[in-house]
Amino acid sequence: MSASFKVLSLTDRAADRIKAIMADADRPIAGLRVGVRNGGCAGMSYTMEYAEAAKPGEDVVEDRGVRVFVDPKAVLFLLGTEMDFTTTKLASQFVFNNPNQTSACGCGESVAITPVAEDRIPARA
Repeated sequence: MSASFKVLSLTDRAADRIKAIMADADRPIAGLRVGVRNGGCAGMSYTMEYAEAAKPGEDVVEDRGVRVFVDPKAVLFLLGTEMDFTTTKLASQFVFNNPNQTSACGCGESVAITPVAEDRIPARA
């Protein structure tokens, strides 16, 4: 499902890293699938995987030359999120700058996210 608004956006660094990863994939990849799942000490974790095609009900975000498929169960948790890629002395990782995130665990593996209230969701075209 395509939306008139972007559920999430990518920084240049995130888009460049996703393009590089997809170029090294061992099979044709249509994009990246992003979602959330229950788990971790803070309650939820972000998920990412290769996507060969859109699944029914997914939002498809095209940003900076990258196609991102958003799991329909994750839309209310990810609305307004910016996906970045950071590199420090100790780690290189994707980072989700999520306005709906209320806390994170100390290890950085899980977060607490409050879904967007349905009356705050932009209208679809």
